[in-house]
Amino acid sequence: MKRHNPTALMAVPALYQMMLANPDFRALDFSKLKMAVTAAAPFAVEELKKVEAVIGAGKMSEVYGMTETGPVQTCNPPQAYRLGYVGFPIPGTELRLVNPENPLEQVPLGEPGEIMVSGPQVMKGYFGDVGADALRDIDGLRWMMTGDIGVMDEDGYLRICDRSKDMLIVGGYKVFSVEVEGKIASLPFVAMSAMVGRPDTDRPGNEVAQLYVQLKPGVTDGEDALREQITAFCRANTAPYKVPKEIFFIPAIPLTSVGKIDKKALRQK
Repeated sequence: MKRHNPTALMAVPALYQMMLANPDFRALDFSKLKMAVTAAAPFAVEELKKVEAVIGAGKMSEVYGMTETGPVQTCNPPQAYRLGYVGFPIPGTELRLVNPENPLEQVPLGEPGEIMVSGPQVMKGYFGDVGADALRDIDGLRWMMTGDIGVMDEDGYLRICDRSKDMLIVGGYKVFSVEVEGKIASLPFVAMSAMVGRPDTDRPGNEVAQLYVQLKPGVTDGEDALREQITAFCRANTAPYKVPKEIFFIPAIPLTSVGKIDKKALRQK
């Protein structure tokens, strides 16, 4: 990057976080950089601001898509980027937010719903007899059920809340893990975190919120003291049912081969 002085930069959130932790990256000259694209996983607003503080304001752009949709379905329009949102559907693409239990029921504006998408980039199907429920024929169009939960604002900007499988049910309330992780990212000793749920044996149908934390190098406080700080911070900045009940410190948050947080691996711990 120092040698070629790029005008465009593309990376997944985890890679941006790792680059920010490297002094050599922070020392680069980003005056020629026009756009930095992030995709593949939700990126907390606080973390996006940290990237902008290094590369310059107004250069970040989140896009949203899947391998199954060729692979982009929404992006932020030039000169109208909205931090924390993934923009509008690209030309020729239709998007709906629906009740995950009933794809025929669209949710009201501003309410979370599963994102489904239709357009020429949507795949024909998975190989073999798998994933049949992912594709639905509705109103004469072929729709892809993304498995992602999102909210659309009054201007039509889409915000990703969480993967439906990563959303927790705590005390009957929906908890979006990404929201909690985004807030915890502002703590000075947290390098990366991930929230998952384990079945609550005392309350069938509910989950216990577990938080896994990767600390920044050089943190000297004991784990008990750090747990107290995290718990106090969450109580002050989130609803009571969103406060993690179990907090674990691990050397590194596991990532998939494409740089996404591997929550499946954490659930197996």
